[in-house]
Amino acid sequence: MTTDPSRDVVVVGAGVFGAWIAYELVRAKCSVTLVDTHGPAHTRASSGGESRVIRMGYGDQALYSRWSIRSLERWSAFADVRRQPLLHRTGVLRIAAPDDPLTRATLTTLRTLQVRVEELDRAELGRRYPQMALANTAWGILEPDSGVLIARRAVQAVVEAAVELGLEYRHAAVLPPARRLVDGLRTRDGDTLRAGTYVFACGAWLPALFPGLLDGRIVPTRQEVFYFGCPPGDRRFAPPALPAWIDFGEEIYGVPDLDGRGLKVAIDRHGPVIDPDSADRTTSATQLTEARNFLSRRFPDLAAAPLLATHVCQYENTSNGDFLIDRHPGHPNVWLAGGGSGHGFKHGPAVGEYVAERILREAPVDPRFTLGTKETVSHRTIF
Repeated sequence: MTTDPSRDVVVVGAGVFGAWIAYELVRAKCSVTLVDTHGPAHTRASSGGESRVIRMGYGDQALYSRWSIRSLERWSAFADVRRQPLLHRTGVLRIAAPDDPLTRATLTTLRTLQVRVEELDRAELGRRYPQMALANTAWGILEPDSGVLIARRAVQAVVEAAVELGLEYRHAAVLPPARRLVDGLRTRDGDTLRAGTYVFACGAWLPALFPGLLDGRIVPTRQEVFYFGCPPGDRRFAPPALPAWIDFGEEIYGVPDLDGRGLKVAIDRHGPVIDPDSADRTTSATQLTEARNFLSRRFPDLAAAPLLATHVCQYENTSNGDFLIDRHPGHPNVWLAGGGSGHGFKHGPAVGEYVAERILREAPVDPRFTLGTKETVSHRTIF
């Protein structure tokens, strides 16, 4: 054990936030234990599943754009060092209605930050992506350097790299912490984890561990994902012919056919509240119908495409979509990191650096991440 209590850390939750926080702390020569109930990026976790889009565009929210830029650099370098195909630079296309203020603000912010971006009018969209059926008034912006992360494998690779640097990984379920953590954090199997600092980065399980504090401030919602088969030998729906795409007007996004998985169609609109432990993970007929109807409109040649696979995960939403990164108000040695709100995965490296800096250097927390700014009435502002 280290002599500096701040450098003796237990991180609870091996999703993308917890994995990168633990990795950054180990790189800083801390003694770190990472613990998770089911394993890194397991099926019930928000970080589980096949793929996540990494984009730079966030309207006028320049902080998240800067974090995406930094995270893309880190993800790319990490994948190169690990020699694993964890990042596919498919490009990310944002499809917009005419004069859409969010897309126009995104374009302005990306140009200010010197992110490579292309503005595409309706004619250029049709020329580049004839496999997509677009309204006559549609336009879009393309981030050619952005792309898709292979989610579960990427998180597992970060944990593996941290273990190689000295991380202790524990497979265990922790109990809600006592009023004071002087005696350590207990697990369901009767063990006790002791450290100078505790970080809870356990996504949809945060409200259950801190029910009096986070009830209504982090709300897990059910999100459904569908994979549709592409015609044999037809590469129009795979990169480089098709990028990842986001249709904010439809509240649907998708990923091109990667590794033969099929075209991913995901509904971004917040679904009903979900219990991450007990929820049945069977997709609904209603959302499958919605996904098929969208597929028929946007990709008419896939109207009758076979359904290959489905997945039910969850977002863990704060009231407006800003992350929660703050000390527990009753425990100065306890940090809370969560509220990914459906867009957090890409930011794992930036979150890891940010939390590590708060712990090790006592750097201040941006007010937007504090617990005090998290309300119980939803008003989503981060897209």
